[in-house]
Amino acid sequence: MRLSEKIGYGLGDAACSMFWKLFSVYLMFFYTDICGLDAWVVGLLFLVTRVWDSLLDPFVGLVCDRTRSRWGTFRPWLLWGALPFGLLGVLTFSMPDWSEGDRVAHAAVTYSAMMVVYSLVNVPYASLLGVISSDAQERTTLASFRMAFAAGGSILAVLLIEPLARLFGGEAGHPGGWTASVAVICALVVALLLATFLSTRERVRPVRSERHSVAVSLRDLMHNRPWLILAAAAICLQLFNAFRESGTVYYFKYCIGEGDSSVVLGGVALTGSVLFVAVGQLFNIVGIIFTPALAARFGRRRALAGVLLVTALLSLGFRLAEGAGLAALLAAQALISLTVGGVLPLLWAMSADVADYAERCTGRRDTGLIFSSYSMAQKIGWSVGSAATAWILSLAGFEANAVQSEATLSVIGFLQSILPAAAALGAFVFVLRYPLRDGQPVES
Repeated sequence: MRLSEKIGYGLGDAACSMFWKLFSVYLMFFYTDICGLDAWVVGLLFLVTRVWDSLLDPFVGLVCDRTRSRWGTFRPWLLWGALPFGLLGVLTFSMPDWSEGDRVAHAAVTYSAMMVVYSLVNVPYASLLGVISSDAQERTTLASFRMAFAAGGSILAVLLIEPLARLFGGEAGHPGGWTASVAVICALVVALLLATFLSTRERVRPVRSERHSVAVSLRDLMHNRPWLILAAAAICLQLFNAFRESGTVYYFKYCIGEGDSSVVLGGVALTGSVLFVAVGQLFNIVGIIFTPALAARFGRRRALAGVLLVTALLSLGFRLAEGAGLAALLAAQALISLTVGGVLPLLWAMSADVADYAERCTGRRDTGLIFSSYSMAQKIGWSVGSAATAWILSLAGFEANAVQSEATLSVIGFLQSILPAAAALGAFVFVLRYPLRDGQPVES
């Protein structure tokens, strides 16, 4: 496979991850501190919207599996969805000057529509991994390219969002600056998705079989033990990410103090939260680079279990860095992110193995369903983790743009260490039960 196609495939997740990072790190903060919405209401909004959207993913996958066009099965969805994807991203980070109830309704409608289109783009994009190549090592390499570009896209989004928002006048009570900054990012997202559509090809064709119903496909999925275990691990992983990322801006604004942790680089003031997320994404890339070698040396299952266990231990150790200054926090973030970088490439490559395993068992290839249901599991974890973060803040007495109590500050710090460690440990336990070794059943 040509390097240009691997890069082209990676560009698609650079686009998707720009939005994912904006949603996971900044959207809750945008709603509470910029638009003035209540944290408890935001938590409920996140839970309802994201869980409903996650349940939609398997049906999107089924529709994709049944798509036939001159561009293939999954690629055309990138072409059809790119522009709506960008437009709805802008609308999600907008807020009219309406009553609080109307603003909540606006947030619910725009965010719900955004997540539906996100599914229509991201599910077929993820499914492409299963049909670009049938070679196991090539898939691991592709997944690594994907995750490296995803981390790069996240870094770019994080470095752009706050400086552009300040440039355009975004502050508490004035969301227009944030809307304008997201519009700049959205234009880039659309271009990257179209580049992925143009540069990739589908090579693995489904086996010919009798037509089967959606109910049969869903029944087979629920009897697929490797998928069930991998989905449970994915839920735990996204709980880990949601706790840390949703709480990051709050942690630096209220616990550390953004003014005390800001750094000026090239004439641009970067807040502590921006540096923290950017360092995390940079070391994600370093971890991703070593993932193919790690998988080749130990096998994907053992490699994944190992990095999850180390991630859990390092997350517990994050508490030791608190109070030691910005450099210590960034060092702790770098170590955690180095191990986390290897997790997603391994999980996505193992999902392709699960699709192959399902085809051998049933005689049918439901690649879109396998990948979309795995995406569903991730979104459920993300939904529960983000909603729980908002509710925990509310129960701890959080008040936007106010001095927080010691109890509230302690809880915000708790979201960066103890809860993520528990989630990573849960994922580790599930991976130990995974019954495939590089696509083949483990001998008992």
